[in-house]
Amino acid sequence: MDKDRPVYVISVAAELVEMHPQTLRLYERKGLIKPRRSGGKTRLYSERDIERLREIRRLTQELGVNLAGVEEIMRLRSELEALQARFEAEVERLRRELGAELQALELPKALPAPGQTASASPKDRPVYVISVAAELVEMHPQTLRLYERKGLIKPRRSGGKTRLYSERDIERLREIRRLTQELGVNLAGVEEIMRLRSELEALQARFEAEVARLRLLLMEKAREEAEAKEGV
Repeated sequence: MDKDRPVYVISVAAELVEMHPQTLRLYERKGLIKPRRSGGKTRLYSERDIERLREIRRLTQELGVNLAGVEEIMRLRSELEALQARFEAEVERLRRELGAELQALELPKALPAPGQTASASPKDRPVYVISVAAELVEMHPQTLRLYERKGLIKPRRSGGKTRLYSERDIERLREIRRLTQELGVNLAGVEEIMRLRSELEALQARFEAEVARLRLLLMEKAREEAEAKEGV
């Protein structure tokens, strides 16, 4: 079945996701869902829309995430799916250019694991003690300890077990503050948002590393072909 085929009218869609039709209309006004329209302007929902609505229900009813948080989460998921599609399409295109013989000789090298990069960035250097970090992000040190217990932030530790925060940690804390204070997102929603952002960053790093590697192989292949022609 084509998951994007619009087949369910609003009453059926509402029943499938155990929501009131007015709730679906609200989500449409908020831009969280975009049903198709028939020639007579009747809303028609696809199987993918149903899956999306079930996820919105899980976030709002089970995790207590507000609509601002849901919007952020769904946007990040769309970005992740789009990047994954781009990744697969570009890598497949480059591998076709390389050809079967070269692919057999040059197997893909291991890519960085999610959340890791090939080399450490200066932004990851742990330099700020908790009092300084708290002042930089305009939070109480106890708030930073709470976020650490919730797994939202993971400061390094010095030899004497002192918490040390990096510039990347500071950026992360500022984003958590924006989500909680400006958008009113609860910690469950913040956790989901930060997890998706980490996945997105990791996928972007893997995408760039693999594409760079394959392009290097293409350049090497072109060089070898040019040398072969010169030798004829």
